[in-house]
Amino acid sequence: MTERIAIIGGGKIGEALLAGLIASGTPTKNLVVAEHSPARAAEIADEYGVLVTDVRNAAESAQYVFLAIKPDDVDGVLRELAAAQDNAETERVTVTLVAGLPLARYENALQAGSPVIRVMPNTPMLVNEAMSAVSAGRYVAAEQLESVVELLKTVGRVAVVPEKQMDAVTAISGSGPAYVFLLTESMIDAGVALGLTRAQASEMAIQTIRGAGIMLSDAGISPVDLRAAVTSPGGTTAAAIREFEAGGLRHTVYEAARACAEASARGARRVEVEGSGPTNG
Repeated sequence: MTERIAIIGGGKIGEALLAGLIASGTPTKNLVVAEHSPARAAEIADEYGVLVTDVRNAAESAQYVFLAIKPDDVDGVLRELAAAQDNAETERVTVTLVAGLPLARYENALQAGSPVIRVMPNTPMLVNEAMSAVSAGRYVAAEQLESVVELLKTVGRVAVVPEKQMDAVTAISGSGPAYVFLLTESMIDAGVALGLTRAQASEMAIQTIRGAGIMLSDAGISPVDLRAAVTSPGGTTAAAIREFEAGGLRHTVYEAARACAEASARGARRVEVEGSGPTNG
């Protein structure tokens, strides 16, 4: 990989992507970060040995620009990118990791024909275990999309989806970690109620979630078959599963995902109505 890569935003997601790229072998000379906080900029430069500058300077030298910023900052950054685009020697691909803003928002703000790729990551990117969904804009070439997918694989797994599926992606992988955290929290509380210390219950619940996740990922067996394998007829696990079913777990998960997807869609519609003005995401 010889392309220059700019990461706009030195927060947790931007840093996670930077660390993943470096760990995968991307030379630090090919990486640049834009960060407005002087203290944070100095911290990133010292930790990773990369150039940290402003948005316009970072973008002017880059073939791929990743936006890891807050929705409220998008319009200002897009103005800087549009200005930098006038001086660019090569075509630049803009990759947005910002939640809730459609591809058209970026395509309309940048020069006509600008390639834009939208990404919905999730917080496990912080430990290189992200599930990122990627949608290509109208002007993205196949090789550009492939390059971005490979870059994102440095911090987890990647799926390419049409943009119309992004609300569903948000409901499953984007917000999904919070569902797992809530389940873990509930398991810990249940353990305490049954007489374990909170430290004991936390260790047991967290390691159980971790081990189950690895089995789901690596065993090559469906969730249905994995559950059946540990659920003996009339046994202890069967008793627990019966209570989950009686409590409407499946229905609750479906309704939660539906509510999440609808909230995502409402946000996208609000952005379309507001046009290129500021948004709260």
